[in-house]
Amino acid sequence: MIRHMQADEGFEMLLLLNEEEEARLRKRPIPSPLPILAVRNTVLFPGVIIPVTVGREKSMQLIRQYEKQGAIIGVVAQKEENIEEPGSNDLFEIGTAAQILKKVNLPNGQVTIVLQGLGRFRVLEYVQDTPYFMAEVAPLPESEVNTHSDEAKALKENLLDAAQRVIQLHPELSEDAYATLSNIESFHFLVNFLSVQLQISLSEKQRLLEEDDIIHRGMALLEQLLKNIQLLELKNEIQKKVHSDLDKQQRDYYLRQQIKVLQHELGYEHEGALVEEFKEKAAQMKWSKEMAQHFDKEVNKLLRLAPGMPEYGIQVNYLELLLDLPWGRLSQDKIDLQYAKKILDQDHYGLEKVKERILEFLAVMKLKSSLQGPILCLYGPPGVGKTSLGKSIAKALGREYVRMSLGGLHDEAEIRGHRKTYIGAMPGKIIQLLRRAGTSNPVFVLDEIDKIGSDFRGDPASALLEVLDPEQNNAFVDNFLEVPFDLSKVLFIATANTLDTLHPALRDRMEIIELTGYTIDEKLEIAKQYLVPKQREANGLSGKQVRVQENALLTLIEEYTRESGVRQLERQVGSLMRKVAKAVAMEEEYPKLIKSKDVYQLLGKPPYHKELSEENLPHGVAIGLAWTPVGGDILYIESLLTRGKGKLTLSGRLGEVMKESASTAFTLLKSQAETLNIDYRLFEEYDLHIHVPEGAIPKDGPSAGITIFTSLASLYLKKPVRSNLAMTAEITLRGRVLPVGGIKEKLLAAQRAGIEEVILCEANQKDVEEIKSPLIKKLKITYVRTAQEVLKHALQL
Repeated sequence: MIRHMQADEGFEMLLLLNEEEEARLRKRPIPSPLPILAVRNTVLFPGVIIPVTVGREKSMQLIRQYEKQGAIIGVVAQKEENIEEPGSNDLFEIGTAAQILKKVNLPNGQVTIVLQGLGRFRVLEYVQDTPYFMAEVAPLPESEVNTHSDEAKALKENLLDAAQRVIQLHPELSEDAYATLSNIESFHFLVNFLSVQLQISLSEKQRLLEEDDIIHRGMALLEQLLKNIQLLELKNEIQKKVHSDLDKQQRDYYLRQQIKVLQHELGYEHEGALVEEFKEKAAQMKWSKEMAQHFDKEVNKLLRLAPGMPEYGIQVNYLELLLDLPWGRLSQDKIDLQYAKKILDQDHYGLEKVKERILEFLAVMKLKSSLQGPILCLYGPPGVGKTSLGKSIAKALGREYVRMSLGGLHDEAEIRGHRKTYIGAMPGKIIQLLRRAGTSNPVFVLDEIDKIGSDFRGDPASALLEVLDPEQNNAFVDNFLEVPFDLSKVLFIATANTLDTLHPALRDRMEIIELTGYTIDEKLEIAKQYLVPKQREANGLSGKQVRVQENALLTLIEEYTRESGVRQLERQVGSLMRKVAKAVAMEEEYPKLIKSKDVYQLLGKPPYHKELSEENLPHGVAIGLAWTPVGGDILYIESLLTRGKGKLTLSGRLGEVMKESASTAFTLLKSQAETLNIDYRLFEEYDLHIHVPEGAIPKDGPSAGITIFTSLASLYLKKPVRSNLAMTAEITLRGRVLPVGGIKEKLLAAQRAGIEEVILCEANQKDVEEIKSPLIKKLKITYVRTAQEVLKHALQL
């Protein structure tokens, strides 16, 4: 950029010099040694007149010595502008000799001198540093070139054109400045003058001064002028754009003020303030251009609605929802597997296979840096810690935790939301809970997913398919929200008690992780480590006031609870602590160390009795093992013959599968009557009655097959089943023994009942090997493949 050309008094005088006079001025001899004036941010070129303000003591000393008009001094720029007292090493080697034209004393004590450049020189050696610089110098005559050549003329025209463009782009320069430039005859002076006026860095100007060839200096100057033009054009373009934006803002402000006046007249001041608040919040949101356009459209729609209209409230709720949702707001994952393992072990005792699978899941998350994978479904009986596992995963990852209970949910709108056309419309619970979580990647527990219902209002299980499908949920559309929301970063964990009622397509999208019931020793450890301290604190007691002995906890587990989990056990421990708390508050006597006998006194008669196997079983009775939702149990199968015509009677609230198992066992026994030496007339002249005690409890499943068969063989052969023996397996008409499930719970039930030996199908051996409870090792387990092997072990045939 060029400074204002009328700023210097000597400028017009300089323009009157012709080309010969300018050349004579450059060729004036330069004395050596030469006093050197160090300047901060100025580079003087030959022939150019500039004013220099002097204030440093060393410079003042020089001016006092050489203040006469026409005195010649050297002007050298210092390398760093921020150096207050430069030394000789801080100055450039090449400077310009100058004659002093005028000296002006300023009121602040400083001095301004007007200098005219003569010729360039190189500093050979500084011979004096104080009171001012003196140096031996060598003149640097500029190379002789033909400034009337076509190349010089073309370069001069380009320099003038570039200077004219700079003048046009610079708002502070008048058009007369170009006419002044056009009157400069000397090519040397034009290049040097533009070099001084050009707004570039000091080092760039010094580089121009050090160029010996005037043509090369002119080319470098033209390059810098063109860069300045580009910067000025960009600056003007930005200023125009900003000015246009300001005009638009002023227009919008005027219109908003008009709207406020109208709203004041109509009594709608609050509504206008609400719209302004929405717009201010939207300006801070980091959402896509499409989303911003959609929000602006919805805000404008609100302005067209009267506050008294029902749709007005829905529209306000909709805009608040858009602003409150965590669009792209993610919490930082802290996937530290050692820390996650520590959290899982702290919060849950046992469940080794489940913890291992969760750690595998987190490890894959860490390596892939994404959640692409199956949705985990924790499946198991109540009270085993399915929901709390989800909370522990959230804690281990450092994520927010939200839980949605799906039990009894029968309206599809609870998942997808209602359309805004309905009065009282709301978003679905998925979007509501994400709004509450405040992040787009919480741990989201879908509790009791197996208990979803369906009726005329839709099928919510099918609506969950889009939510849980990794290929679709990156653009989940809630009916109320109407725009896609990314659910792909959410870590969904489902829980279920049974898989029978689970939607097949929903089950296909999830990886089922089974949580079996706790063993007695696991329950005991959970009670000691978690439940007793928790309930003691919850009831305002301390460890000094009450402790619970291990045998008392065993009594609670075996006689006061009947479950696979520990929920009922926690209630019973809480009941114990409340009894103690009441005694403490009323200053009554109470046992500070609760033993087994104290449990009976505090809680009363136990609701359950410990099922023990009988020592000597009569003919026709065999012990089976059954699985129930609250754990395993032993099951007595009784059969009896009475005079009749071969009729078969079943009792004990047996299900269809169990009835079929009884018919299969009876048919198999009749087919092997001759082999077993059974009189065939017994089948024709006697009625058979098979009964399973505790008739109020429904029973079903194929696992009682070999037990029924053994009971019938014992009856017809009049041989008792070996004492302390139980069995479980399915049986076929051909006498094959098939595997069944729930082996862990059944074996624990056998151990509790005092059973010493269990007969299982050979295919169940792998299930037994996975059980790590030391209690199971006390049992003798016999594996069989056929019904004959069962009778051989049970009846010792």
